[in-house]
Amino acid sequence: MLVATAFVLMMTVPALALFYGGMSRSKSVLNMMMMSYVAAAIVGILYVAVGWSMGFGGNGTLFANPLELLWLDGVSTGDYIFVMFQMTFAIITAALISGAVADRMKFSAWVLFVPLWAVIVYFPMAHMVFSCTDDSLICGRIGAQDYAGGTAVHINAGVAALVLVLLLGKRIGWPREQMRPHNLTLTMLGAGLLWMGWYGFNVGSIVFGDDPETQFPLETGRTFATTTLATMAAILGWLLVERLIHKKATSLGAASGIVAGLVAITPATGAVNLSGAVAIGAIAGAVCAWAVGLKYKLGYDDSLDVVGVHLVGGIIGTVLIGVFSTSEGAGGVDGLLYGGGFGSLGDQALGVVVAVLYSGVLTAVIALAVKYTIGLRLDEEDEVNGIDLAAHGESAYDLHSGTSGGSSSVLAASTATRTEGVNA
Repeated sequence: MLVATAFVLMMTVPALALFYGGMSRSKSVLNMMMMSYVAAAIVGILYVAVGWSMGFGGNGTLFANPLELLWLDGVSTGDYIFVMFQMTFAIITAALISGAVADRMKFSAWVLFVPLWAVIVYFPMAHMVFSCTDDSLICGRIGAQDYAGGTAVHINAGVAALVLVLLLGKRIGWPREQMRPHNLTLTMLGAGLLWMGWYGFNVGSIVFGDDPETQFPLETGRTFATTTLATMAAILGWLLVERLIHKKATSLGAASGIVAGLVAITPATGAVNLSGAVAIGAIAGAVCAWAVGLKYKLGYDDSLDVVGVHLVGGIIGTVLIGVFSTSEGAGGVDGLLYGGGFGSLGDQALGVVVAVLYSGVLTAVIALAVKYTIGLRLDEEDEVNGIDLAAHGESAYDLHSGTSGGSSSVLAASTATRTEGVNA
């Protein structure tokens, strides 16, 4: 479990930072990566202070008593590894949101938004999904299955991303200007590290939830296999749609397909068999490849397609548990395809609705509070010049032009990000 926890932390720093950083413009790549690193620092400390208590401190429909286990008071040091494991989930959920607001959200606004969102939105959602007390809303009262965070992590982050995008508005020049990823090598590397880290994410979640003497060998093997196969199927599904629509199968599509498959199998990983995992992965890859193009039709500027991948992929994986789950899985529930009727499908859909409404409403309240206090949006001049220089006084690529002792440098690489129709 130490290894699983380290893997999940690696998913944020450096994996997500590299994945998002490569898709950003060269003038904002450092800020994009900094948003992940700072989220890790802020949310990690907050989780130990009150997050664990709110999530796992006892009964409660929305959250447990935040003061009951304040600063882990009363928590055995032997349980610290479980605390740290859940902490890494909180970290990556907040960091995922950052991809939607690339280039234009003030760094100070991000630093204020993250702790408010973690305490008000994520910690309660984690209780509803992961605590599984009799009163917890999604896992307890509704009975929806979610093994590693389709609702608490991906739908939660995806809805929050959409709310921020709508309140921030479009980047200057979007969609008129072509905005391409500045370094797809970083993006591919980040995607590979995310895939590796996701084994800690999914398999670790199953291990903590099982009786180690009876279920451990069965469920860890199943979870490892379903995670792997769903991801592979999603790559192929994404590339197929890309080929049909755009006549090209791109590296950016492959990297995005990896993430879409991992997102979709996250809630279902303990519930489905191997064929179900392949079906969920293929459906998620294909649908997400189509869904990322909706921003051009609907007019919302989701910079790095957090909505199209995490919100859509999270909904797909969570709902399809009601279709593909089997009684041999960890939940012991047959889905629609295996003769279980519509009961499980209804529970899964209701879990999605609760997650969307809870995250959407409260994220809007938090974002509006930040907007009307310190402001959300970067100044126009700073956005044009680049947030790396405006917020951090740095540039990612300094090329020395002098032959001796010169300090002049220029910002290297293209200032455009992604092209319409070739999306992550």
